[in-house]
Amino acid sequence: MTTTKLNVVHPLPIADARRAVRHVFIRDLVLKCSIGVHGHERQTDQRVRINLDLAVQEADLGLDDDLRNVVCYEDVANTVRAIVARGHVNLVETLAEDIAAACLRDKYIRSLRVRVEKLDVFADAASVGVEIERVNKTV
Repeated sequence: MTTTKLNVVHPLPIADARRAVRHVFIRDLVLKCSIGVHGHERQTDQRVRINLDLAVQEADLGLDDDLRNVVCYEDVANTVRAIVARGHVNLVETLAEDIAAACLRDKYIRSLRVRVEKLDVFADAASVGVEIERVNKTV
């Protein structure tokens, strides 16, 4: 399956050099997931594709080429994998909200966009799913 431009999660409009915001993203993370409301969906895991765009407030202390001073995309990906591994979820909306809530626990993430797509639902469609945007209200 080829990736099209339709699968790209575009940067949030909050990105602004004057506000010192950088974007951390994960594109096309494909995982097996127990998801769906129908009985047959509970019997077999389905492929889901997850895309994230995190608008991150740059720290005042600077990068210093130190992983501790950034939002680590490996940590974010592992968090997503752990959420998917927790077990069955009925709705792609629920999965997207759970991912967003986990990411927004990081005080440096100002806002995010999460897209969750089920890849094997319809033979005549590349995917179905949902995309949400959330803002960190604690910032």
